[in-house]
Amino acid sequence: MVLESIFAFEYSFLLLSAIAFMAVLYSSVGHGGASGYLAAMALWGLLPEEMRPAALTMNIVVTSWLLFRFQPYKLMPTKLFWPLVIVSTPLAFVGGLIKIDAEAYRILVGAMLFLAAVRMLMISKAADVTRQPDLIVIVLVGAILGFSAGLTGIGGGVFLSPILLIFGWCTIRQSTAVAAGFILLNSIGGLAGYIASDQSWPMGAGWLVIAAFVGCLFGGELASHRASSLTLQKLLAAVLAIAAVKMVYTAL
Repeated sequence: MVLESIFAFEYSFLLLSAIAFMAVLYSSVGHGGASGYLAAMALWGLLPEEMRPAALTMNIVVTSWLLFRFQPYKLMPTKLFWPLVIVSTPLAFVGGLIKIDAEAYRILVGAMLFLAAVRMLMISKAADVTRQPDLIVIVLVGAILGFSAGLTGIGGGVFLSPILLIFGWCTIRQSTAVAAGFILLNSIGGLAGYIASDQSWPMGAGWLVIAAFVGCLFGGELASHRASSLTLQKLLAAVLAIAAVKMVYTAL
């Protein structure tokens, strides 16, 4: 019965294609893609109780593959990474425990998607010199992004990466490792909290996860060839912005 509910065919082929496309784009830059998945699910009118656990699960699958495929943890700046996740992961669990009102969730995720769209339009330029930030700053960033990850289903990598690069906390290659590990652990923490609070599980979520995994297989190969497209980045920003408007509009 559990497998039947997970793999019940509940979603349109167009939505699954959109999920796969988001996975290609995000995984090509080393991210899990939750903001893209949430945007796609919002445009197709999925309910909040379907969106959050599905996005967290897809994040886990995609980042696990990226970590396995590229093994970026070999470049991991441990003095930066561990203080981030030691705080963020438990708070992601706490965020996942919270049963948020549907209208409040739509407004919150709409705001997060809009911020993600703005971030997509910003071309991150790494600082010339890297430096280790103060511990309290690392802890504060980890706490905010971790709690937000569990509460909304967005893993936080889309916001963490520009912070790492703009403020010179690590190199571009190291930022990929930090972001992937951060997204994975936050998503696990958030999903664990969601499950522990006995909230509902979306029917047919297995197909969404499969679509994301297929997309990340292609995205991973694009990443290995260092492919990038400013046009696609702008297109993705537009999709996120439209989804943000729809999420907020449906909540009002």
